[in-house]
Parts: sequence; C-alpha cells; structure tokens
Amino acid sequence: MIVERNVRAGNGWTAIALEVVFLIIALALLVLGVSFDGPLMWLTLFVSVLCFFAILIIAMGFFTLEPNEARVLILFGKYSGTVRTDGFKWANPFYARGNKISLRARTYNGEPLKVNDKNGNPIEIADVVVWRVANTAKAVFDVDNYRKYVQTQSETALRHVATTYAYDHDSNQTAEEITLRSNIEEVSQALKLELATRLEPAGVVIDDARLTHLAYSPEIAQAMLRRQQADAVIAARTRIVYGAVTMVEMALAQLAERHVVDLDDERKATMVSNLLVVLCSESDAQPVVNAGTLYQ
Repeated sequence: MIVERNVRAGNGWTAIALEVVFLIIALALLVLGVSFDGPLMWLTLFVSVLCFFAILIIAMGFFTLEPNEARVLILFGKYSGTVRTDGFKWANPFYARGNKISLRARTYNGEPLKVNDKNGNPIEIADVVVWRVANTAKAVFDVDNYRKYVQTQSETALRHVATTYAYDHDSNQTAEEITLRSNIEEVSQALKLELATRLEPAGVVIDDARLTHLAYSPEIAQAMLRRQQADAVIAARTRIVYGAVTMVEMALAQLAERHVVDLDDERKATMVSNLLVVLCSESDAQPVVNAGTLYQ
C-alpha cells in the first residue's frame, strides 16, 4: 500500500515574479545581442532563447486548489506527495497533471435492490451513503476507480446487511431481535460499519449511511400485507380478551366482597359469559332487561 504524505507546493505568485525577471533578462539579452557582432552575439541570443524556454517551462507548473481539494503529485510514475492547501500554487512542471481529488462529502443514492432477507422473503431495499476521500494515495493507487469502487461496495454491503436481518418480526422471532423495519437506527449503524470496513482500502470514510427504501417485493407484497393485518388483529384481540377477563375478575371479586348478590356457580358462569360477549364484541351490545328473577 502507498502511504500518503503531505507536501507543500510553491507559491504561484512568487513563480510569476520569477517569470517576469526571466522575461526582462531575455528581452535585455535580445536587444544587446543584436548590437554585438561575432560569437558574443550568438552567445547572447542563445542565453535569451534559454530564458524564453525557461519562462514556458515555469508556466506549465501553475495550478489552483479550492478548499477541500487536493492534488496528487506523480513524477515519472513515482508518487511524490499530496498537496492539500488551497490557493494559487506552483510545482514541478513535469508532475503528471489531472490528479486533482475532491475531499468534499459526496452522496451515493443507491437504486432499489431485490434481495432475500434472513427468512428468505424477497424484499426491495435501497440506501443513501455519505462518503468522502480521506487518503488520496489509497484512492488513486490502491484501487482502479475509487468512485466505481464506492458504488460497487455500497451495493455489496447493502445486500449483506439485508440478508443478515429479517424484514419484520414473526412467530419465530423474539421481540428483542433486530429487524429491518423495526430497528432502523441499528440497521443503519450496521450498514455504516460494513461500508467502513469495505471502503477502507480505497481511502474512503463513511459519514453516514441510511435506508431510503424498504418494502416486500411485489409478488409477495399482498400476501405479507394480509399476514400483517392478521397479526395486528390477533394482537388486538389478545389485548381485548386479556382486558375483558381482568374486568370480569374485578366485577366478581367486588360483588362477593360487598355482598351485593350471592351467585351460585351456574349464575356466575352465565354472568361471565354475558360480560365477555359485551366486552369482546366488535359491535355495541343490545341489553335485554330481565323483568323476572334470576332463575326465570
């Protein structure tokens, strides 16, 4: 692996001042060379041409860097360092050009992927990843194309996380088990850690990773919706029955404690049945007034 090292580039304005000096010298030698005769004239003109050539070479070394931007310096195929300070800079004109890298945060908005969750159910899932380049040497030299690498590894990490967790709780899972739908924060943190491990060889760090889309695949969406509705109905019925039984127990206990009425086992069973029907019914109960005794 290539280890990043920071270098300082020259000040571009200082290089411009040096070019002005070379230009003045070149023009002065050119004027003097015309007034000379013989070898001295050719020597003066030759030095003037060298000054003009030096001006052209120096001009090739200028470059600018904006904030959160870096340039990787490569001299004849060898890594020389990375310039991270912004401003108008000058470096060796023979450094390879076109190696600017943005250090700003970027967003990768992934397309929905069709995968199977932990239980084998086909689901659609997508994510958004906020990333940035932290190590320019790794980004340039250790991977072929770090942007494509981020995209590919983001999809791979998302697929792995999706197969690690179930879409939602079912009868085979405990309430504490992490699922994709119920534990968004935990799943996002797991996705972030997975991405950080996979993208470290490219010198990329992850600032955030979140799920943006989560749903059952269309071919099973209706069946899963009916199952969720059935689970909700069962859960609601269970709570209603539990509350009804509790209320019946309280009613019988208070009637016995206050000696309001003495009921035998048969009448208690009838009362329990009537109360449960009233309390558990989906529609309003229609009361029937008994004008006789309890035994008629």
